[in-house]
Amino acid sequence: MDATLGRLFVRERSGWRHLDPLLILTTVALSVYGLFMVYSATQQTLELLGEPDPAFYLKKQLAFLMLGVIAMMVAAVFDYRLVKVYAPFLYAGVVFLLLLVLTPLGDETAGAQRWITIFGFQFQPSEVAKLAVVAMLAAYLSEIAGSIRLEHVWRAAAIAVGPMVLIFIQPDVGTTMVFAAVLVALLVVQGARLKHIGALMIVALVSLVVAFQLGIVQDYQIARLTGFIDPAADPLRAGYNKAQAEIAIGAGGLTGKGYLQGTQTNLDFVPEQHTDFVFTVVGEELGFLGAMLLLGLFALLLWRGFRTAMLSKEPFGTLLAVGVTTMIAFQLFVNVGMTLGIMPITGIPLPFVSYGGTSLITNFLGIGLLLNVHMRRFK
Repeated sequence: MDATLGRLFVRERSGWRHLDPLLILTTVALSVYGLFMVYSATQQTLELLGEPDPAFYLKKQLAFLMLGVIAMMVAAVFDYRLVKVYAPFLYAGVVFLLLLVLTPLGDETAGAQRWITIFGFQFQPSEVAKLAVVAMLAAYLSEIAGSIRLEHVWRAAAIAVGPMVLIFIQPDVGTTMVFAAVLVALLVVQGARLKHIGALMIVALVSLVVAFQLGIVQDYQIARLTGFIDPAADPLRAGYNKAQAEIAIGAGGLTGKGYLQGTQTNLDFVPEQHTDFVFTVVGEELGFLGAMLLLGLFALLLWRGFRTAMLSKEPFGTLLAVGVTTMIAFQLFVNVGMTLGIMPITGIPLPFVSYGGTSLITNFLGIGLLLNVHMRRFK
């Protein structure tokens, strides 16, 4: 018994030699970048509101960052194959929390019921649900022997659809889209046929049309879509966010107006600038060069994530790494795309950069899982 424990201890110690320091440094650099942007987006507003501490949001985000780093370390310590064992329990737990959100225990903010307050901390279960669904899909698909058939595609879709529906009716279309992207990515990696994925997409489109017809989609969500198609039709409401975001980014030019010097930012022309529209702060104050630096860090992170997936020696590790990396990549694409006017406004935060505790900690947990797979790629 002692000899077995000794071998396990030596094996785990050797695993730490295979950490990916570049992935860790890139993740921390993105988060620090975010701290500067969150402070710039909030300090002037807090001063105007008479808040004695203009660094209020900065300090909270810094606390979330430290918790995120701890979460990343914890997720990297244990063997990631245990995630496969406990994936059904994690999945059941988040489904329960998503149901709880829709009860009177859930907190409603700005017409959306997406949060639960636990011990004074506002917690968003849909963020954690992303990782739980990634783990459950990876666990299921990795067990399929041989070629993946249509029945496997439907079963995988059923795993994702439950949380998707509960999140869609909160309402939160943006997060629902993240689940769809992860599902398609994992099916492609596992070798699903294009015609099967096409059939799945047709069913999804029909379901979306039915949701519109039944009035499940909220009026403001429809307005966002029409505002994206024709911003000039309602520039003061549906098209306002899009127009102001483009003005802020365009005003930055090549090098930007300077940190804390953005007029669109300081005068609060862009709504929710510390969360969904934080990229506009980067564009206005740091310009094209600052935005390219940020996107370059994201490109580095995504490269390390997909590289980890390719290095994994077994299906579950590959699928887990692909799922986590796709989750981050899709949020990046939609968030930056909506500020540039090439995607409709959906309310997806920019990973590691936008203000928000649950989102930041969840993304760090995802990085911890990537580190875990990378460390144990030789086993």
